[in-house]
Amino acid sequence: MAPDRFELLTDLLRRVSRSFNITLKILPRSVRAQIGLAYLLARATDTVADTELVAVEKRLEALNRLRDRILGKSDEPLDFGSITQEQGDESERELLSRTEEAVDLLSACSEPDRILIRQVLSTITSGQELDLRRFSAARTGEPDGAGGLVALKNDAELDDYTYRVAGCVGEFWTKICRAHVFPRAGIDEETFLKNGVRFGKGLQLINILRDLSGDLSQGRCYLPADRLAKAGLEPEQLRDSANESTLRPLYDEYLDRAEAHLSAGWSYTLTMPWAAARMRIACAIPIQIGARTIAKLRGATILETGQKTKISRREVKLVCLQSVLLYPLPFFWSRLYTRQSNS
Repeated sequence: MAPDRFELLTDLLRRVSRSFNITLKILPRSVRAQIGLAYLLARATDTVADTELVAVEKRLEALNRLRDRILGKSDEPLDFGSITQEQGDESERELLSRTEEAVDLLSACSEPDRILIRQVLSTITSGQELDLRRFSAARTGEPDGAGGLVALKNDAELDDYTYRVAGCVGEFWTKICRAHVFPRAGIDEETFLKNGVRFGKGLQLINILRDLSGDLSQGRCYLPADRLAKAGLEPEQLRDSANESTLRPLYDEYLDRAEAHLSAGWSYTLTMPWAAARMRIACAIPIQIGARTIAKLRGATILETGQKTKISRREVKLVCLQSVLLYPLPFFWSRLYTRQSNS
């Protein structure tokens, strides 16, 4: 991608990328623009899907129009109208008003990169659409909303969702980095790709577990109803903090699952050639942040309304500093994740 074309949205990308901006700055230049563009477009689709003051059907229509533009199925200019107006964040308003420019940047990508970006965005938007349709009953108070609360049915639905919105990103990273960063490295492709998918799923599962109380207040329950039933709980009972002790064993099982996914992500990171330092460090940082978040969640109150566990900025800076400064010391660097997960 031509650098001058990508510079058009550099500042906007920084303002809407939040914590991902740290990873973005570390990525190798050979993939930074492509991954940055994919992220920017994903943020646009996410903003459309999450604008709750706009009716679900209008959001679905806008999401489909944006997906068609990204996939090259339509050349109709994008105008999000009321969705843009309902954004309280100035950066998100600008993002929606400039999404047409972001889509145009796809033409500056090579054909193989453009295919990969379109594939991952197609999968992500399918997850966002599924989410909107699945939880629309909770928003509209339809009978199958279980008293205004809709839960996933089983672990298969949870696994499918985490793949669509995050596991596919690990798949995208794997393919684009194999193409540009270490194309000739001798790697077990199947295991490497599988661990990349698990890496993404793990980060998303942590987000789900961290945001449990907030999602419940919005009528969404990502903990499967069949697993809750085995624990002696109905989804609606999760709105009562008195049921926390009953939920805790099941919740900890999902923390264990997220931790296992992160361990696969760490194996994924260590599989990369040592010379791919920027790529390794870019993966190591979110894995360590995820491990620290899991550690905090194990001792946190999880059903308290408004409760949201996250690590401090100081901890994030420490993780970044250790990841960079210890890299010349392979013995210590390779144990960064083990230290975080055991802390």
